[in-house]
Amino acid sequence: MFKFKKKTTTELDYNNIPKHIAIIMDGNGRWAQQRHLPRIAGHKKGMNVVKDITKAASDLGVKALTLYAFSTENWKRPDQEVNYLMDLPEKFFSTFVPDLVKNNVRVNVMGYVDQLPKSTQKAINDAIEDTKECDGMILNFALNYGSQDEIVTAVQKIAQKVSDGSLNVDDINKDVVSDNLMTSSLGEFANPDLLIRTSGEERLSNFLLWQVAYSEFVFDDTKWPDYTKEDLMNCIAKFQGRHRRFGGLKNK
Repeated sequence: MFKFKKKTTTELDYNNIPKHIAIIMDGNGRWAQQRHLPRIAGHKKGMNVVKDITKAASDLGVKALTLYAFSTENWKRPDQEVNYLMDLPEKFFSTFVPDLVKNNVRVNVMGYVDQLPKSTQKAINDAIEDTKECDGMILNFALNYGSQDEIVTAVQKIAQKVSDGSLNVDDINKDVVSDNLMTSSLGEFANPDLLIRTSGEERLSNFLLWQVAYSEFVFDDTKWPDYTKEDLMNCIAKFQGRHRRFGGLKNK
């Protein structure tokens, strides 16, 4: 298992660890700008944080960790930044896949991967192939992902099934919609228990709009390049301090 390098003062109930944690890794650019560095320096530092947080989540017993790595709207950023972000998967996986395999972590990627550069697609597909036998935590990257587009694509798939006669309109329900979303590959862990956004921003930014219907939200002021294992544990502690009712009444 991954081991923590430092002891932590955060006390957790290890019987109540969220099974699926989703993180909007925000603040890389602002972190760099505050230090008078180019924005890509923040992304480089953020890549190393991904490794640390993956290790921490796996060691805590998280079953699925979804990281919002690149949105369908991020193409609007400057070309230099986009090109750097497209190169990151190769840099990341080339150094980290051996650790993932060693610690039984499987890579999954959701999003419109076919629209990415061929070299980026290859790095992704190689990582998925290299870790396919791992049955521990799923490290799920949302890459070229946008939730509204995901829902539109799901509706199109369902409409096609109705059109070809394999599905009746009256049989369309929440389960059918969920089964046609990109998170369906996560099985029982498709919907996050806990959504974390770093950097202090408090919005979803087109991320998992269907899946977070009953997730707990934690907005952390820490910018992603400064985010640590202790910060993750503090967010989980906040999750554990809440009573999840899923629309019902609190148990008496």
